[in-house]
Amino acid sequence: MTPAATHDDVVIADWIDRNGHLNLAYYLVLFDRATDVLFDRLGVGAAYSAASGCSLFVVETHTLYERELALGAQVRIDCHVLGADEKRLHLAHEMFRAGEADRVALLEGMVLHVDLGSRRTAPFPAAIAATLAGVVTAAPPAGLGRRISGLGRR
Repeated sequence: MTPAATHDDVVIADWIDRNGHLNLAYYLVLFDRATDVLFDRLGVGAAYSAASGCSLFVVETHTLYERELALGAQVRIDCHVLGADEKRLHLAHEMFRAGEADRVALLEGMVLHVDLGSRRTAPFPAAIAATLAGVVTAAPPAGLGRRISGLGRR
């Protein structure tokens, strides 16, 4: 499965928590940086927002933390487009230690295309919609669509 975009990054000291590993909030920072790379690759990044008056708003995410990361860890984030319709984009990001095959974390998210003037959803322009349709993955990552089951509930 070829990602729509890839982002490389490194874990810095300010992100390490009292347990000696990457704090959960900074997994999201790394995923957010990867999202910016993906959006630029798809033509809906900062330049698109400045020119069109539209942007993308994340409205829901689910994160699965599978392995710890320590100070200085080099990471690669593979960005996948799971689906797109006229106003929405469904994404998945997989995080790996550089050079390793075992996944560290998975983020699944839903993004809306928004007109910044009205602050309402708006259809993607036809050219952008065509680009999005062309990068939808045929083989989504494992672990998507999970839910947390509460203690004591069956």
